[in-house]
Amino acid sequence: MTPVWAQLGYLVAAVCFVLALKGLSSPRTARRGNLIGAAGAALAVVVVLASEDLDHVPAVLAAMVVGCVVGVPAARAVAMTAMPQLVALFNGVGGAAAALVALLELGADDGVGPVLLGAVAFTVLVGSVSFSGSCLTFTKLQELMTTRPVIPPGGRVVVIAAAAAAVVAAVVVVVTGQLWVGVVLGVLGLVLGVLLVLPVGGADVPIVISLLNAFTGLTVAASGYLLGNVLLLVAGTLVGASGTLLTRLMASAMGRSVAGTLFGAFRGGSTAGGGEESDRPVRVGSAEDVAILLGYANQVVVVPGYGLAVAQAQHALRELADLLAGRGVRVSYGMHPVAGRMPGHMNVLLAEANVPYEQLVEMERANGALPSTDVALVVGANDVVNPAARDVPGSPIYGMPILDVDAAQAVVFLKRSMRPGFAGIDNSLLYDPKTTLLFGDAKASLTSVVAAVKAL
Repeated sequence: MTPVWAQLGYLVAAVCFVLALKGLSSPRTARRGNLIGAAGAALAVVVVLASEDLDHVPAVLAAMVVGCVVGVPAARAVAMTAMPQLVALFNGVGGAAAALVALLELGADDGVGPVLLGAVAFTVLVGSVSFSGSCLTFTKLQELMTTRPVIPPGGRVVVIAAAAAAVVAAVVVVVTGQLWVGVVLGVLGLVLGVLLVLPVGGADVPIVISLLNAFTGLTVAASGYLLGNVLLLVAGTLVGASGTLLTRLMASAMGRSVAGTLFGAFRGGSTAGGGEESDRPVRVGSAEDVAILLGYANQVVVVPGYGLAVAQAQHALRELADLLAGRGVRVSYGMHPVAGRMPGHMNVLLAEANVPYEQLVEMERANGALPSTDVALVVGANDVVNPAARDVPGSPIYGMPILDVDAAQAVVFLKRSMRPGFAGIDNSLLYDPKTTLLFGDAKASLTSVVAAVKAL
């Protein structure tokens, strides 16, 4: 029987998790929400260690120390551009941990009822899918393998066969309660996770990370039911529900369904990833040309993208915006919900440079202002301003809401090269006569533009 004080501790921790999610819903309160969630997790660990009759406390503490030694330096050293990869790995580790706990419970307990065995089968299967799928999304985002969709021989037949075999193994686990069948189920889950993620390409990968995050949350909730731990049940349900909602919102922002994201490649509907550089002629300008366009404009809308994060150019961009504001130019930032590699990626990046939150304008409002905008400055974005999403029905990104920067009087595009964006699709906006391209690292380019604006 869990002591009353421990139950109260779990309740406080659960409330902390709820408040953390509420805090993370706004950039203004995100830091506080993160700290509240961390405090709740720390309280939960202390309550478990103090209230439960654990047989292997030294081993538990040693594992915690190893986790801290590995996790803290990794979290502190990771670049903003690699944050989605880190999130993917954390998702996978959580799913693997839940699956291993379920297998240990299956091996340790005799005479477990069918309901608990169902929770075991669910946890092993979904946790394994989350682990292998998350590892594969890491390799795709890190470009350790091609970002293009990879369809295994046999295509959908192989995926359906693997899913059917996993379901059969799960039923056998419930019926027999045999550990070796649980291990087979885990292996099938690992295979299924790989098969689900391989056909996903390009800009769809972050959506799959969010979906796998929801899977991990559900496995944690099932583990809580299996272990009789209410806090695990609450925390896992929160993660599963919020991850599911985020996945749906991201898929909507990309103009596709979750099923279309996972299985679109089988019918040619996935973003391609990769792509070759175009040799079509474009209008290339200098830093001085861009400075003149910006310095004598009345209104400028900046569209930040992944290239801004790669170059760590947010501070140079803030300096340029301040210079323009000093010249009487109205500057705002058009924020696409999935710009970068995860939701809020650009918001966090600009917050590092202390960009006033009031200058960040959501996509719908930005699109309303773009027709009266003198210059749209696109810094490292590509797919989220690609007119193909609006004008080309056969395009893999057709239907994805975009920032209509082509409605501005002039467009300045800061790019490293003519290589397509993460979706692997050429952007017709680059060849528009009113578009000026400034090639190079975004930080170096912006620094040159800042110097040129100062010289005006």
